Amino acid sequence: MSAIPGEVDTDRQPPMTVPLRHFLVGLGLLVAGGAVGVLDAVGLLSGFAGLAHVHLLLAGWVCVTIMGAMVQFVPVWSNVALHSRRLATAQLWLVAAGVAGMAASFATGAVGWVHAFGGLALLGFWVFVYNVGRTLARARPWDVTERHFALALAFFAVVPAMGFALAMDYSMVFLAGSPVSRVRLTAAHATLAVFGAVLTTVLGALYQLATMFTQTELHGVDIYLRRVEEVGYPVGVLALASGRLVGSAPLARVGGLLVAVALGGFAVVLGRKLVETTVERTPMLSRYAVAAAAMAAWAVLAARAWLADPLAPSALFGGGPPHLLVFGVVGFVVLGTLYHVVPFIVWVHRYSDRLGYEQVPMIDDLYDDRLAAADFACVTLGAVGLVAGTALDLPAVVTAGSGAVATVGFALFAANLLGVVREHSPHTLRAVLVSRLGESGAATDEPDEAAGPAEDTTP
Repeated sequence: MSAIPGEVDTDRQPPMTVPLRHFLVGLGLLVAGGAVGVLDAVGLLSGFAGLAHVHLLLAGWVCVTIMGAMVQFVPVWSNVALHSRRLATAQLWLVAAGVAGMAASFATGAVGWVHAFGGLALLGFWVFVYNVGRTLARARPWDVTERHFALALAFFAVVPAMGFALAMDYSMVFLAGSPVSRVRLTAAHATLAVFGAVLTTVLGALYQLATMFTQTELHGVDIYLRRVEEVGYPVGVLALASGRLVGSAPLARVGGLLVAVALGGFAVVLGRKLVETTVERTPMLSRYAVAAAAMAAWAVLAARAWLADPLAPSALFGGGPPHLLVFGVVGFVVLGTLYHVVPFIVWVHRYSDRLGYEQVPMIDDLYDDRLAAADFACVTLGAVGLVAGTALDLPAVVTAGSGAVATVGFALFAANLLGVVREHSPHTLRAVLVSRLGESGAATDEPDEAAGPAEDTTP
């Protein structure tokens, strides 16, 4: 059973429709990304289907989920009101439309349209950075999670701009004559996206979530490893990206080793918390365990690959299969976190006021345990197959089959969380998804309980 942790102030959270809308749209992008990956593996898509697959999963599912999580938890953790709910709505639809449009353009080979949709995504990400940045600026002094989030916002400001430049190059070729080639800019863009924007957010959130939900604290070697990560990781990311941008192998090598050491150390911290916990195992913690193991394995492979040649295209995301990092680490952290966050938000708005007056379900009672076990099995099996298929150069049918199994797992995962919203939320799925920019909450008569109308400072 779960209860609301005492360390957070839920009175500061925005209306439930704001983060839930992000999560539900993200789930749609997740399933679409999995389907595109399978279709590409069997040769049913042409054009730049691989780029469509990557953008749907990373820029779509992962980043949209991060946007929703920050909108929800920065006010809760930092005890400050969200700067603007209207901007939180605008950022979602701009990014969702932009990413979906880019994916469609890549998948159909119509790359001349990528910059148009990329412009929408760029604007959406910048709105997100401004909105959450203004919120976070009012929280001082920053703790370890807030420091990571502030750094991640800086990366979220830079990465889409680099992507937009790459998109423009499809329509008006200008990188060929510039000091920075398209290949180098692409490598720097991918580095800052995955290791900067995404993983910096993941690390910051896990410092809070892994201790909170294992009911443990950092101690002993954890403190030392945290200090190494807080300094070494951002320096390493910047050095790795800069080295790839200018073609300097020594600079990229130093940066890559710092990143690998920092993430390897964090894997030890996360693993220790999972071992020390005495709480009942939940879908969240099970998925964190997979992420910790994948992170440790990835760190070893990446250190070896980046020491040899950090500029090699095959070493873009470290040594070994890219699925080990993107799927094994990032994917399982996001899946595990959503298994608590979505029920948590619904529970607070539906049942928290009834606690003590009548019998109410706990947070982990809201989802279906059997579906959770099934999607965990499918996603894990699919991930292992994808990693093994790439590492051992197995036939394409293995990759396609593994991707199909993982996509089934994603669909089960989405169905489970949609069931939580449908059965327990005080609002319908349509009410959660449909909103107008002029409304602070949703397209329902939801009360403005978080902070009142004065909190929205958007003109």
